[in-house]
Amino acid sequence: MKIKESLETQTNFQQIPHFEEAQQDQNPGRQLQKIREVVPGFKEWFKATGKVSAFQSFDLIKIPYPKKYGLWRAGRSPVPFIWFTNRMFIVQWEAQGRTWTLLNEPSETELDAGTPYYSALIEKYGDFLSKTVLTKRYGTVEGYLDEVGLKPGDVDFITFDHLHTQDVRRWLGTNKAQQDLSPNKPLEAYFPNAKLIVQQKEWEILPYLHPLQKIWYQPKTYEDIPMDRILFTNGDVLLGPGVALMFTPGHTQGNHSLVVNTDTGIWVSSENAIAAECLVPEESGIPGLKQYAKHTKFDIVINGNTLENTSRQYNSLVQEKLMADPSRKDPKIPQFFPSSELTPSFFSIGTRPSFMHKKVAFGTIKRPDSEQA
Repeated sequence: MKIKESLETQTNFQQIPHFEEAQQDQNPGRQLQKIREVVPGFKEWFKATGKVSAFQSFDLIKIPYPKKYGLWRAGRSPVPFIWFTNRMFIVQWEAQGRTWTLLNEPSETELDAGTPYYSALIEKYGDFLSKTVLTKRYGTVEGYLDEVGLKPGDVDFITFDHLHTQDVRRWLGTNKAQQDLSPNKPLEAYFPNAKLIVQQKEWEILPYLHPLQKIWYQPKTYEDIPMDRILFTNGDVLLGPGVALMFTPGHTQGNHSLVVNTDTGIWVSSENAIAAECLVPEESGIPGLKQYAKHTKFDIVINGNTLENTSRQYNSLVQEKLMADPSRKDPKIPQFFPSSELTPSFFSIGTRPSFMHKKVAFGTIKRPDSEQA
């Protein structure tokens, strides 16, 4: 499927050219300078596109994650793990005379456990300890949709900032029977109308994973996904008034970030950092972050596990930091809402966040056909 053809089938999508020159620059220092120069103009343009009609978050699961990844080299805690909460976001906007619905980060938490990294943890600590004591489940994608009154057929798009851990077979269906889920016939899609929006660069690495990448992906689960359920993008894309997917590679080659304009200004979400204070470490109360930033002169603290391109991820996170408007709770903290947000845990001494967004709830989620009812 060609990128141009994919975007043209969705006439409310628009390729965003603002960062193209910066993205093509292979000199990381010069690229960062270009990003800083471009952001103000892009923010002004983006805000002029309008605001979303709804933007709400929903807690899915709290899980352990290595501190050396989540807080990079900045955290001082002696414990090896931190805990973060994976969240789903529902975004709606008005365009072409109707309401459009996007699920951002609709993780299928049961199937995510098949990721090599997490399956190894389960094997090490045991099924009961891993899934009951070390993990806390808050809700499911299906349950939250029912709670807000949406039907599976109401969902137009799903997306993830990258495909680490994700298994989307239940959401999109398969062409063939699946031995572990449906051994006698192909899986029927739970979301009959939704397409997965994914950067083509992210999709293309799945058959050829590097050893640094392999423990975080489940590539075989994508082999039988119908290709007409995939909407490839390349770079920055405006989905509709006040909602865009901004190309932010580094954490993975095809990482992108959700950018949303609301009544409190611009919000940005990705997993390039696990706490909003990681974008302003000089304001952080997490032991080690403020001192680390002062010593290194770094602007941010990345979430680095695969380390595919550390300088590029640094630049992407600075871009997100500059894009996000100040929080109404604390103007020193940006409206960057991590898709996996650092969360207090009894087991992670010395890593308690000093600021959490916890929840966003703008507008009222509604069924697309309710306007004709």
